[in-house]
Amino acid sequence: MRNVDMSVTLAGMTMKNPVVVASGTFGFGREYGALYPIDELGGICVKGLTFQRREGNPPPRIAETPMGILNSVGLQNPGVDGFIADELPELKKHDLRIIANISGNTPEEYGIMCEKLSAAGVDMIEVNISCPNVKAGGLQYGVVPEMAAEVTEQAKRHSTVPVMVKLSPNVTDITEIARAVEGAGADAVSLINTLRGMRIDVKTRRPVLHQNTGGLSGPAVLPVAVRMVWEVSNAVRIPVLGMGGIAKGEDAAQMMLAGATAVAVGTACFADPFAPLRVRDGLAAIAAEQGLERVSQLTGQVQPW
Repeated sequence: MRNVDMSVTLAGMTMKNPVVVASGTFGFGREYGALYPIDELGGICVKGLTFQRREGNPPPRIAETPMGILNSVGLQNPGVDGFIADELPELKKHDLRIIANISGNTPEEYGIMCEKLSAAGVDMIEVNISCPNVKAGGLQYGVVPEMAAEVTEQAKRHSTVPVMVKLSPNVTDITEIARAVEGAGADAVSLINTLRGMRIDVKTRRPVLHQNTGGLSGPAVLPVAVRMVWEVSNAVRIPVLGMGGIAKGEDAAQMMLAGATAVAVGTACFADPFAPLRVRDGLAAIAAEQGLERVSQLTGQVQPW
């Protein structure tokens, strides 16, 4: 079988392979690092960070669905300063790209976190705009183009590393948000974040999650994610990190054919900690079978009817 060059470049950041792990599904790498060298990954999107430490939502805050999970964890994390002091030094010992995922209550918080993380030496910042905007009465930054652009501008102004904006699928037209953040200077976009969902226990008549609704992820969302990656890739010129339901090489290949430069594996890690490596190897096998010299040759090569 032909050897395939698995390296890709995402917004100027070169990775040894296109597989990263999605924020919130891999912690800070410590637990998975006990099972295999996380250096085998292209990169890690660390657990979502906030300006201050957060304990997250009360349980129950995660529940299975027939084709995935619902979660409302609530961004439990040590805060940006805690991450820089206690987690980043350990991550820097590994040969992989470190992508810091951040969520803020105000544009100013995003700016401060970008400044701190850039100075601390992360490789990229993933700006999660699917969070409540306290200044706008609970609206989400990710559903209003002007607000998404405002946060992006703040992040770019305070960051010295590439800024990637994570897009919410819970919108009428995701390309409208993608164009807004591109216009505000985003270096890349990642999508999709979770779809808002709900399950009810018919015996107790209560929602299965304490917060009533949560984010749906897993195999069920893959077709939605592939469609949105395809739409966004045709709407903007900046690169795309594709995610949502990826569990095997074929899933990743679909994402790349739809236009993704790289892919993120998330929920699959809960069922199989080795899923990111299996995705990487499966992707390499598909590229080899198709006679490709570089896995990057898959990107954007879908042939619509």
